[in-house]
Amino acid sequence: MIVVTGANGQLGQLVIKELLQRIPAAHIVAAVRNPDAADELIKQGVQVRHADYDQPETLTAAFAGADKVLLISSNAVGQRVAQHQAVIQAAEQTGIKLLAYTSILHCDQSPMQLADEHKATEALLNASSVDSVLLRNGWYSENYTMNIPAVLKMQTLYGCAAEGRFASASRQDYATAAATVLTSENQAGKIYELAGDSSFDLSEFAAQLSQQSGKQVSYQNLSEPDFTQGLLKAGLPEGFASILANAESGAAEGWLFDDSKALQALIGRPTTTIADTIKAALA
Repeated sequence: MIVVTGANGQLGQLVIKELLQRIPAAHIVAAVRNPDAADELIKQGVQVRHADYDQPETLTAAFAGADKVLLISSNAVGQRVAQHQAVIQAAEQTGIKLLAYTSILHCDQSPMQLADEHKATEALLNASSVDSVLLRNGWYSENYTMNIPAVLKMQTLYGCAAEGRFASASRQDYATAAATVLTSENQAGKIYELAGDSSFDLSEFAAQLSQQSGKQVSYQNLSEPDFTQGLLKAGLPEGFASILANAESGAAEGWLFDDSKALQALIGRPTTTIADTIKAALA
């Protein structure tokens, strides 16, 4: 039996969908903070169990009888290490045989602030008695396409990535990779550096968006402090704005690029291009 944490989230829902194509629904557990919001999963025959990263007792109950767990990293920046530690401890207590974790690209070397909590989590996994596999996911293409309406309105894409290249892939690509690993044998100890087959810089993203939308969009590169201030004015929380701006500076230094094509090899097809993700977003 396979447990997917955060199963009501965007990535979690896609992983569940992929697993349903591979194994019986009764062998899948959707671990969610709010079971009342998981009606669609229940209709598909998936077991839905309450699991809150901040309530460890719910985790041991959610993992009971399972063999594998996918720990989808929490979105509570600043609280993730303690939350992830609770999941790892619950996995130890319930005899989980394999714990897969969605980390970040080149986590062990990355200087980005975004990598700090992932590094700490990977260290906890290394010290744990539970076998683990690391899915070091690169940038999600949706990180940019989700902001297309605002970008088109301003006709400007702001950032601080300079000419740094993003080897991004779609959320669906990463979900397929996770499901593949969870339903494959001999995964313990493996580390996957996952990124898109092709890459783009933000000027190229703006050009592609202009071409597809018929509206002229330009990229304006800012300093990291100025971009942080822009994100704050847009309503992002201070800590999150700082981390996003720092990630773009990291991209300028190459930390969100990878050309190993490990993701393509894992999912058995080319990864989704940024052009296709833009097209889907515009549609």
